[in-house]
Amino acid sequence: MASAIAKITDELISPILSELNLELVDIEFVKEGKNHFLRVFIDSPQGVDLDTCAIVSEKLSEALDEKDPIKEAYFLEVSSAGAERPLKKYDDFVKSVGKDVHLTTYEPINGSKIFEGKLEKVSRDNIVLAIKNKTREEHVTLTFEKIASGRLAIIF
Repeated sequence: MASAIAKITDELISPILSELNLELVDIEFVKEGKNHFLRVFIDSPQGVDLDTCAIVSEKLSEALDEKDPIKEAYFLEVSSAGAERPLKKYDDFVKSVGKDVHLTTYEPINGSKIFEGKLEKVSRDNIVLAIKNKTREEHVTLTFEKIASGRLAIIF
Protein backbone atom coordinates (compact mmCIF):
# COMPACT_ATOMS: atom_id res chain seq x y z
CA MET A 1 0.00 0.00 0.00
CA ALA A 2 2.81 2.42 0.82
CA SER A 3 4.23 2.09 -2.69
CA ALA A 4 0.81 2.85 -4.21
CA ILE A 5 0.60 6.01 -2.09
CA ALA A 6 4.14 6.96 -3.12
CA LYS A 7 3.21 6.46 -6.78
CA ILE A 8 0.10 8.64 -6.53
CA THR A 9 2.04 11.27 -4.56
CA ASP A 10 4.75 11.22 -7.23
CA GLU A 11 2.12 11.84 -9.94
CA LEU A 12 0.60 14.72 -7.95
CA ILE A 13 3.87 16.40 -7.01
CA SER A 14 5.70 16.13 -10.35
CA PRO A 15 3.97 19.12 -11.99
CA ILE A 16 4.39 21.18 -8.80
CA LEU A 17 8.13 20.51 -8.65
CA SER A 18 8.53 21.05 -12.39
CA GLU A 19 6.87 24.48 -12.10
CA LEU A 20 9.27 25.43 -9.27
CA ASN A 21 12.40 23.88 -10.89
CA LEU A 22 12.80 21.39 -8.06
CA GLU A 23 13.73 17.72 -7.98
CA LEU A 24 11.97 14.90 -6.18
CA VAL A 25 14.50 12.88 -4.17
CA ASP A 26 12.28 10.44 -2.29
CA ILE A 27 8.77 9.76 -0.96
CA GLU A 28 8.04 7.74 2.18
CA PHE A 29 4.72 6.73 3.69
CA VAL A 30 5.46 5.24 7.10
CA LYS A 31 3.73 4.42 10.35
CA GLU A 32 5.55 5.49 13.49
CA GLY A 33 3.76 4.55 16.67
CA LYS A 34 0.10 5.22 16.01
CA ASN A 35 0.75 8.03 13.49
CA HIS A 36 1.20 7.88 9.72
CA PHE A 37 3.63 10.22 7.94
CA LEU A 38 3.85 11.11 4.26
CA ARG A 39 7.38 12.46 3.84
CA VAL A 40 8.52 14.12 0.64
CA PHE A 41 12.18 15.02 0.14
CA ILE A 42 13.05 17.66 -2.46
CA ASP A 43 16.20 19.35 -3.74
CA SER A 44 17.58 21.79 -6.30
CA PRO A 45 21.09 22.80 -7.36
CA GLN A 46 20.69 25.96 -5.25
CA GLY A 47 19.43 23.99 -2.25
CA VAL A 48 16.00 24.18 -0.64
CA ASP A 49 14.92 26.61 2.08
CA LEU A 50 12.02 26.54 4.52
CA ASP A 51 9.86 28.86 2.37
CA THR A 52 10.24 26.54 -0.63
CA CYS A 53 9.24 23.53 1.49
CA ALA A 54 6.17 25.44 2.73
CA ILE A 55 5.08 26.34 -0.82
CA VAL A 56 5.46 22.73 -2.00
CA SER A 57 3.66 21.43 1.11
CA GLU A 58 0.72 23.77 0.58
CA LYS A 59 0.35 22.91 -3.12
CA LEU A 60 0.76 19.17 -2.52
CA SER A 61 -1.70 19.26 0.37
CA GLU A 62 -4.32 20.82 -1.92
CA ALA A 63 -3.70 18.18 -4.61
CA LEU A 64 -3.87 15.35 -2.05
CA ASP A 65 -7.10 16.74 -0.56
CA GLU A 66 -8.66 16.87 -4.02
CA LYS A 67 -7.66 13.32 -5.00
CA ASP A 68 -7.88 11.90 -1.42
CA PRO A 69 -5.70 8.78 -1.99
CA ILE A 70 -4.86 8.20 1.70
CA LYS A 71 -7.68 6.92 3.88
CA GLU A 72 -5.80 7.09 7.21
CA ALA A 73 -5.12 10.33 9.05
CA TYR A 74 -1.51 11.35 8.34
CA PHE A 75 1.03 14.14 8.70
CA LEU A 76 2.51 15.62 5.52
CA GLU A 77 6.18 16.60 5.80
CA VAL A 78 8.06 18.27 2.94
CA SER A 79 11.76 18.84 3.50
CA SER A 80 15.15 19.17 1.90
CA ALA A 81 16.97 15.93 1.23
CA GLY A 82 19.82 17.27 3.38
CA ALA A 83 23.59 17.03 3.27
CA GLU A 84 23.47 13.23 3.37
CA ARG A 85 20.75 12.84 0.76
CA PRO A 86 19.97 9.34 -0.45
CA LEU A 87 21.21 8.10 -3.80
CA LYS A 88 18.33 6.17 -5.30
CA LYS A 89 18.44 6.59 -9.08
CA TYR A 90 21.22 6.26 -11.63
CA ASP A 91 21.12 10.03 -12.19
CA ASP A 92 21.68 10.61 -8.45
CA PHE A 93 24.96 8.71 -8.75
CA VAL A 94 25.97 10.58 -11.92
CA LYS A 95 25.37 13.96 -10.21
CA SER A 96 27.44 12.80 -7.23
CA VAL A 97 30.69 12.04 -9.06
CA GLY A 98 33.51 13.68 -7.12
CA LYS A 99 31.57 13.64 -3.85
CA ASP A 100 31.95 11.47 -0.76
CA VAL A 101 29.41 8.66 -0.49
CA HIS A 102 28.40 5.92 1.94
CA LEU A 103 27.23 2.67 0.30
CA THR A 104 26.05 -0.66 1.67
CA THR A 105 25.90 -3.86 -0.33
CA TYR A 106 23.57 -6.85 -0.11
CA GLU A 107 26.49 -9.21 0.45
CA PRO A 108 30.13 -8.77 1.47
CA ILE A 109 32.54 -7.71 -1.25
CA ASN A 110 36.21 -8.20 -0.37
CA GLY A 111 35.03 -8.90 3.20
CA SER A 112 32.97 -5.72 3.64
CA LYS A 113 29.36 -4.61 3.19
CA ILE A 114 30.02 -0.92 3.95
CA PHE A 115 31.99 1.36 1.65
CA GLU A 116 32.82 5.04 2.19
CA GLY A 117 34.86 7.08 -0.22
CA LYS A 118 34.91 9.47 -3.13
CA LEU A 119 32.69 8.48 -6.05
CA GLU A 120 35.09 8.60 -8.98
CA LYS A 121 33.23 7.13 -11.91
CA VAL A 122 29.73 5.98 -12.85
CA SER A 123 28.78 3.84 -15.83
CA ARG A 124 25.53 2.07 -16.63
CA ASP A 125 26.86 -1.13 -15.06
CA ASN A 126 28.98 -0.05 -12.11
CA ILE A 127 30.62 2.64 -10.04
CA VAL A 128 34.20 3.21 -8.94
CA LEU A 129 35.01 4.47 -5.44
CA ALA A 130 38.32 5.80 -4.18
CA ILE A 131 38.63 4.59 -0.59
CA LYS A 132 41.35 5.72 1.79
CA ASN A 133 42.83 2.79 3.66
CA LYS A 134 45.22 4.22 6.25
CA THR A 135 47.97 5.78 4.10
CA ARG A 136 47.02 4.48 0.67
CA GLU A 137 44.08 4.86 -1.66
CA GLU A 138 42.25 1.84 -3.06
CA HIS A 139 39.81 1.78 -5.95
CA VAL A 140 36.75 -0.42 -5.53
CA THR A 141 34.33 -1.23 -8.33
CA LEU A 142 30.75 -2.10 -7.36
CA THR A 143 27.96 -3.18 -9.68
CA PHE A 144 24.60 -1.47 -9.21
CA GLU A 145 22.77 -4.72 -8.50
CA LYS A 146 25.02 -5.33 -5.47
CA ILE A 147 24.30 -1.90 -3.93
CA ALA A 148 21.59 -2.10 -1.24
CA SER A 149 21.60 1.60 -0.32
CA GLY A 150 23.59 4.74 -0.89
CA ARG A 151 23.77 8.31 0.32
CA LEU A 152 26.05 11.28 0.23
CA ALA A 153 28.41 11.28 3.18
CA ILE A 154 30.28 13.76 5.27
CA ILE A 155 33.66 12.15 5.83
CA PHE A 156 36.17 13.79 8.18
